[in-house]
Amino acid sequence: MSARTMAMMAVCLLAGVLAGGEAFAQTTAPVKARNVVLVHGAWADGSSWGEVIPRLQAAGLNVTAVQNPLSSLADSLAETRRALALQDGPTVLAGHSWSGTVVSEAGMDDKVTALVYVAARAPDVGEDFVALSGKFPAGAARAGVQEHDGYTKLSEDAFLKYFANGVPRVKAKVLYAVQGPTAASLFGDRTTVAAWRSKPSWYAVSKLDQTINPDLERFLAKRMNATTIELDAGHLSLVSRPQQIADLILAAAGLRK
Repeated sequence: MSARTMAMMAVCLLAGVLAGGEAFAQTTAPVKARNVVLVHGAWADGSSWGEVIPRLQAAGLNVTAVQNPLSSLADSLAETRRALALQDGPTVLAGHSWSGTVVSEAGMDDKVTALVYVAARAPDVGEDFVALSGKFPAGAARAGVQEHDGYTKLSEDAFLKYFANGVPRVKAKVLYAVQGPTAASLFGDRTTVAAWRSKPSWYAVSKLDQTINPDLERFLAKRMNATTIELDAGHLSLVSRPQQIADLILAAAGLRK
């Protein structure tokens, strides 16, 4: 079989997985969960889940949003594990952006029955994710990263144009004001496990993402054999497309097909 034929087969397979914007990769029904723990990513805080939370609560789920310290992977894991320890049964663990790193490690907790990644990293065990990301064109938001005393923030221009593209400007400016300072060293931290290798996973790809390359998101979703949706949204799909993100989490919780 020629290399060209193999490449064409791979493209067709990926197209089939993503056809219609949704692909259900799980072969068994998800465990019905009572709880959801949400973890925000870099340059954000827990309020980034503010549009998703009431939709999950309306479906009867107990929801906890972690206030991710963004100082180190160890600190983020400790905060997430504290939240998981307080859950009373089957729990969906969901993460946006960088916090997919946290989900991939903390998701090994016995209470966690499903993982949800929203335009998120999903590193393999010990993987150099910076090197992996470098295989894809960088998003425009990266040019707006500003570092002070070992912590980074996004410039207002980059935040509004590229990080929060698709979010109404008034809302985007509020999110800019509450963005969490993020340790520059955070992005190089590596995981010791990959929960998605043993836990059922769901992934929301942002087709208009200018922070994480959408093709990298597609690669990650396919690698973990995730149930995948594609959204006409920028990086903050949890803000601009909250119903679709809530529906994906509810599917992972066994409450929606």
